[in-house]
Amino acid sequence: MYSYYNDNTFLYINGEYTKANAATTDLYGQSLHYGYAVFEGIRAYKTASGEVKIFKAKEHFDRLKRSCELIHIPYKFDNEALIAACYKVLEMNNMEEAYIRPLVFCPPNMTLKAASESQILICAWEWGAYLGEKLLRVMTSSYERPNPKAFKIESKSAGLYVNSILASQEAKEKGYDEALLLDMNGYVAEGPGANIFFEKDGKIYTPPAGNILPGITRATVIELCHELNIPLEEKLFTIAELKEADAAFFCGTAAEVIGLDSLDGQSFGKPWAQSLGKLLQQAYKARVLEKAFQREAQLA
Repeated sequence: MYSYYNDNTFLYINGEYTKANAATTDLYGQSLHYGYAVFEGIRAYKTASGEVKIFKAKEHFDRLKRSCELIHIPYKFDNEALIAACYKVLEMNNMEEAYIRPLVFCPPNMTLKAASESQILICAWEWGAYLGEKLLRVMTSSYERPNPKAFKIESKSAGLYVNSILASQEAKEKGYDEALLLDMNGYVAEGPGANIFFEKDGKIYTPPAGNILPGITRATVIELCHELNIPLEEKLFTIAELKEADAAFFCGTAAEVIGLDSLDGQSFGKPWAQSLGKLLQQAYKARVLEKAFQREAQLA
């Protein structure tokens, strides 16, 4: 099993830095019993200049705050101080490249009332690309994304990820690498922990906000499309339409940008090395490392 900490690992909890193996939480907390918590996944990179930078830290902590507000968890933290705490956690653990996990959780409360206070944890560990480096064999999940009328879908809430676990585990049990979920109307939504894009006839498409988590990496890919003059459209589309794509890819902070090999056993028409997704994968890596990127220098 992957070890996220050892005897020398430090984390931040409620304004204090402590050893991870000495940190405790209350077994009667609402977050443990009901999944009533929100979190972020953030990456730090050693940039081209040699400096360690947390990619889009402000955007991640702004979303953390917004997620709490959407599901009525009090958020009395100062985001600038939390970003500074992230850098301190990296420094104390001698990490130059890491995955950072802030978690806002709630104290003991066995009722279903909204929390009146909250606590915060920030930990970090070294983690490669979550879905690996190889192209992914993906299947259409039998599970749907929750109806936005039943949940604040744009909140990165801990409890929502039970849906992700079910879909991902189903895919792996059937011999696939990952799942792709539809929304309640039968349109493509997203992966268990990543947004989906596809290429068709020189244009990139992705589902619109509304039934998906509007990811920060997704927003970065959209920015890169604009900068590289790649046509992009946010639209609803079906699995049948996706299977006619030239290429497709997932993106997310943990996964970064990773291409799809096939969907339900059907391969895509264009080799990944020649796709716009590959170009965007390279451009994204250059962006997080703060390296110059020229479109002309990309496709193999």
